[in-house]
Amino acid sequence: MSGLPQNDGAGRVRWASLSSRARDEALARPVRGNADTVRRAVSAIVDEVREAGDAALRTLGRRLDGVDLDAFEVDADGFAAAEAAVPAPLREAMSRAATRIEAFHAPGGASAYRVETAPGVQCERIVRPIARVGLYVPAGTAPLPSTALMLGVPARLAGCAQVVLCTPPRRDGSADPSVLVAARLTGVHRVFKLGGAQAIAALAFGTAQVPKCDKVFGPGNAWVTEAKQQLAQSGDIAIDLPAGPSEVLVIADAGANADFVAADLLSQAEHGPDSQVILISDAPMLLDAVERALARQLEVLPRATIARQALSRSRLIEVDDLEQAFAISNRYAPEHLILALRAPRDWLDRVVSAGSIFLGDHTPEALGDYCSGTNHVLPTDGAAHAWSGVGVSAFQKTISVQAATPAGIAAIGPDAVAIAEAEGLEAHANAVRLRLEAGR
Repeated sequence: MSGLPQNDGAGRVRWASLSSRARDEALARPVRGNADTVRRAVSAIVDEVREAGDAALRTLGRRLDGVDLDAFEVDADGFAAAEAAVPAPLREAMSRAATRIEAFHAPGGASAYRVETAPGVQCERIVRPIARVGLYVPAGTAPLPSTALMLGVPARLAGCAQVVLCTPPRRDGSADPSVLVAARLTGVHRVFKLGGAQAIAALAFGTAQVPKCDKVFGPGNAWVTEAKQQLAQSGDIAIDLPAGPSEVLVIADAGANADFVAADLLSQAEHGPDSQVILISDAPMLLDAVERALARQLEVLPRATIARQALSRSRLIEVDDLEQAFAISNRYAPEHLILALRAPRDWLDRVVSAGSIFLGDHTPEALGDYCSGTNHVLPTDGAAHAWSGVGVSAFQKTISVQAATPAGIAAIGPDAVAIAEAEGLEAHANAVRLRLEAGR
């Protein structure tokens, strides 16, 4: 990146000294450099699954996952083995997390209502669950049973009739036990050992083994995200949101705890080499302390190699004041935004675009990932400018209803005729005009 330092840690820059181009580069997501390569590869995978169904899934499984599966669905024995393999403390922790997720999401569904817009004219909105939904739970560099909870709970609350979950197989051909237990905790019982772009394609088209779904949910790597976007653009399936490689932006003041901030940055950096973390502060000494803390904590981090790759394309940004920090954050639109400030709620009104916000020194992003109750399936790559995180309403659709009495059409029909005539749509005007004449 032009004008930006490159080293084993996050690049440190002073915002005021950067040119306009360098500012763009400082906030650029790391996965865009290989976007064309990923796009072409995903398109080829999607075409394979469209044309050959299960046969393509077997071929891709051998080639990409190193497993040879005849049957993709997890059977009763697989679930039983998973229940036996998951330690009781983990099962209990997931159960408690599911309870909190339900508590937060239960009030968040779409609501029905009815209004009289004119005498004799009633308009209403009714709510229905999406009938067939597919959930994608990543398990690339680490299994994510928490994602099964985040998706399964709101799907159940919405009342979706068919809930299918796909997760990548392990080298022995089994699904991760913790993911299976989490799926069952939420009421999901059909789980398929499929990962990557091919899993998304299978959910979109349906195969002999995998049921076709109306909408697919869940985060993933650049390949999964690209598959979701391609299939949504082609009209083969609806998607929840662009949810790709993880990212966090921290705004910290001089009073922030450097060890806490460093830990929050590393908690996202360890997700994958294409993750990105950004720290913005108006306190140079805090930035110095965080750099030292990152180095110390990296030394004992089991996934240090992955974290270092993510840090090499991440930033520590020094700003003149916190107002500038929030302007940069809104420009970036982070998936996760941590406000490590002395009075974080006082600054909440400054946030325009973010997937989820974490207030204060004692609210690490990891709580939202697992068990606070909010959802961790959030818009990434700047999509928070226009998208929201997953909730119950994402699994629902709303349908408008209207009913007019003879008095009602007499009251508003002339408006419809006038507008239809202005648009040159005579049949529209006539459909209303005939009823007005019949009522005279």
